[in-house]
Amino acid sequence: MVFKNGKKDKKKSKSREQVPVSLMPKMTDSDFGKFSKLIKEEFGIKMPPSKKTMLEARLQKRLRALGFSCHSQYCDFLFSPGGFERELASLIDVVTTNTTDFFREPKHFELLLSTVLPDLCQRNSRPLKVWSAGCSSGEEPYTLCMVLNEFAEKNPSFKYSLMATDISTDILRKAINAVYPMSKVDVVPMALKKKYLLKSKDRAKPLVRVVPALRNKVDFRRLNFMEPFPFKDQKDIIFCRNVVIYFDRATQYTLFKKFCSTLSKGGYLFIGHSESISGMELPVRQIAPTVYQKV
Repeated sequence: MVFKNGKKDKKKSKSREQVPVSLMPKMTDSDFGKFSKLIKEEFGIKMPPSKKTMLEARLQKRLRALGFSCHSQYCDFLFSPGGFERELASLIDVVTTNTTDFFREPKHFELLLSTVLPDLCQRNSRPLKVWSAGCSSGEEPYTLCMVLNEFAEKNPSFKYSLMATDISTDILRKAINAVYPMSKVDVVPMALKKKYLLKSKDRAKPLVRVVPALRNKVDFRRLNFMEPFPFKDQKDIIFCRNVVIYFDRATQYTLFKKFCSTLSKGGYLFIGHSESISGMELPVRQIAPTVYQKV
C-alpha cells in the first residue's frame, strides 16, 4: 500500500473464516465467573452475567490461536503460573471495546480552542502537557494534534506535548500506524484533511494515513488504569472520554481522583457525555457539560 508521500505501508490484513454460532464451544458459568473476577481485578472492567455471550464469542480467536477446543482449557491455561504472564495482554485486547472517531463530541474541541487553550496560555509560559487517556486506535489524539497545531500557527509562542495511552497493545499498534478508512475521516474539515492526511495511491483501497509530522507529535504508551501512573509530571489537559463507563462506581471514583491528582492547578478534565462525576468529592469545578477545571 503506497501513500502520496511514496512510503509503503507494510501492514497486511488477514481474514479468518467465521465460525457459525451453533458450532462455537459454550462457556460454563463456573469459567465465566473466573474470567469475570479476573477482568474486574486486573483491569477494573465490569463483566456482569449479561456479558457472558459477548465474552464467549470474543474468546474464540484466542481458543483458535492456542489450539484449545473449549473455554475450560483456555481457563486452565490462563490461571496457570506461566499462562497468566503470557496471556494477560492478549486477554485485554479481546475484552476491551475500542469505538472512537475523529472529532467525536465536537463541542469539546470548540471549547478547547475558544476557552481552554487561551486560558492556559495566559497562565503558563512553558509547553502545555496534554494526555489522551484511553486513546484507542488514535483518532482522539490525532484530532487533538490537529486542533493544537492550528492554534499554534496563530500563536507562535505556543508549545505542547501530547501523550496517548491505552491498555491494549493491539489497538496501540493500530494507533501508531495511523492508517484509517476514508469513511472514518468524513467528519474532518476539508482544510484539515488536505493538511494532515495522506490518501492512498491505490484507488481500490480508500485509505488515508496521518502525516508524519502529526504522528511524531504523539507519545503512545501502554497503561493499565488499575496500576499506579508511571509518570510524575502533571498534565494541563486530560481527555478521558467514554472509558470509565466500563467500570463500577467505586472504580470510577478512584480513577477520577487519580486524574485530579495528575492535573495541574487550573488544568482541565474532559469526560464523555455518557459519564458523570456527580456526587463525587473532587477538586474540580464544572465549566461546561462534561468539562471540569481543577481548583
